[in-house]
Amino acid sequence: MRHAISHAISACLHILLSLALPARGRRRKPPTPATPILPQPYVSPWSRPWTGPTKEEAAEFFRRQAAADTERHLQAERLLQQERRRAAAFATLGVDYPYTYNGAPFTLTDFRTSA
Repeated sequence: MRHAISHAISACLHILLSLALPARGRRRKPPTPATPILPQPYVSPWSRPWTGPTKEEAAEFFRRQAAADTERHLQAERLLQQERRRAAAFATLGVDYPYTYNGAPFTLTDFRTSA
């Protein structure tokens, strides 16, 4: 019985060692040491020339920004005009349309009626 147990243990060890170690005739390569990463040398930001946008790039940026602001302003004016026309159309029908504007003496809640 002892003989069979020792054979089973040696067979298990043989399998485990054959999986862990390379086959016969081959040598394991020694692990290559990792090359250390050298830190970048410090460079003062004042030693480099200005890397910001050029005069032309800045002018184009502000031109696009002004065009976008103008378009937003025109869109807001179109919406206000549309709301004024809607209020006028409802007024001709005798319906109170809740229309307010900046500086109005009444608010939207003044138009609500209690049921």
